[in-house]
Amino acid sequence: MRLIGHSHRYAVEQTALSLFGTHDIDATSELRGGVAFATVNGLSASRRVDAPFDTRAERYALKVALYLAALPQLQEPPPWGAVSGVKPTQLAIQGADLVRDYFVTPERAALAESTARYARTVADGIPHGGVMLYAAIPFCPSRCAYCSFVSNSTERHAHLVSPYLDALEREIDFVSAQVASRGERVAAVYIGGGTPTTLSAEQLRRLITRLRERFALPDGAEFTVEAGRPDTITPERLDALQECGVTRISVNPQTMSDRVLANIGRRHSAQDAVDAFNQARERGFECVNMDLIAGLPGDDLEGFKRSVDVVLALEPENVTLHTLTRKRGSDWNAERVPTPGGSEVGAMLDYAFSRLRNCGLEPYYLYRQKYSAGGFENSGWTRKGFECRYNVAMMEELCSVYALGAGGATKLVTPGGARRITRSFNKKYPAEYIADFAAP
Repeated sequence: MRLIGHSHRYAVEQTALSLFGTHDIDATSELRGGVAFATVNGLSASRRVDAPFDTRAERYALKVALYLAALPQLQEPPPWGAVSGVKPTQLAIQGADLVRDYFVTPERAALAESTARYARTVADGIPHGGVMLYAAIPFCPSRCAYCSFVSNSTERHAHLVSPYLDALEREIDFVSAQVASRGERVAAVYIGGGTPTTLSAEQLRRLITRLRERFALPDGAEFTVEAGRPDTITPERLDALQECGVTRISVNPQTMSDRVLANIGRRHSAQDAVDAFNQARERGFECVNMDLIAGLPGDDLEGFKRSVDVVLALEPENVTLHTLTRKRGSDWNAERVPTPGGSEVGAMLDYAFSRLRNCGLEPYYLYRQKYSAGGFENSGWTRKGFECRYNVAMMEELCSVYALGAGGATKLVTPGGARRITRSFNKKYPAEYIADFAAP
């Protein structure tokens, strides 16, 4: 990518990545005389800058020019048009016409508009001084083939769990003192991973009790625990979560095909996911999320449709639809187990959207990732009144989020007109994190 007359490399490279899956393309991006020019593999396009010398207007024109030059070389128009980046909802919040201005498909524009409405509602409901809290449990019973998160299998790293909890408690004490000194109040808690229910029932009680006591959480505060893997969901763990006041859990099958589960390294069956969901209902959990992934190795459209139908028959309050994203940290063999192409993934999502809406759910948060199949997105769907406020606030950066544990990325948001975000990061791997928060 050659740049002439401007320094907006990140904007044009992210657009190229969104369109071609790489930014290493034969292209020129030029800004000259208030006009953005782009040439891609010999094809050219231009776009006038509406407000010369305005950096946002320049970036927009450069991205659109690159999109227009690339479009004739693509098999089909990308679903998100000229939009690049993680948070398309932000454009809808700002009032952009995504179809006209960014060439987004009407279906994707409707997703962004729906999530923008939820963002406004959640923002209005966050009290003055309200913050969110995240705690990471980076352990799983085994590693899924598609996973790129920091997660250690307990088969090899079980010895780290106890010292990790000790270190996490020390960080809880430290951060809770900071929150109190700033006059802030925790509005929602999210324990993610990894798989938090890799912890024993007693360890879960210990962790949640510490969080509740140190952060003075009120009864009934939104409190999510990603139970996630059905092979970690037991009556004892569910009882611990219920007794500790957890209001929302996840039971995440990812697929309801036993064959596809085996492809991705999951050690549970589709029936295990159904059984875990029913156990959660029996114990009174009124808000349960279930995840599905479109585009998994060895899956196809008919198989994905069956997964959607089985999940919706259970009537969960939330469903999260992920698009498979191939990252360097994942380890499946794409040649041995092929994955569905972009058009088939699009058909999977179209079916899911239709069924979700017919069952009374609507999209409430949204984000995109690099290298996602077909350039699609991840979206969370909810029944009215059951949206996870943490998910919305975290994704749209509506307030500060304190992230505890290995790989935690804290974002401190300065409210008001001069809104600014300050980030700080914990050590990525459990052993490093434990060393950082060692006992004095």
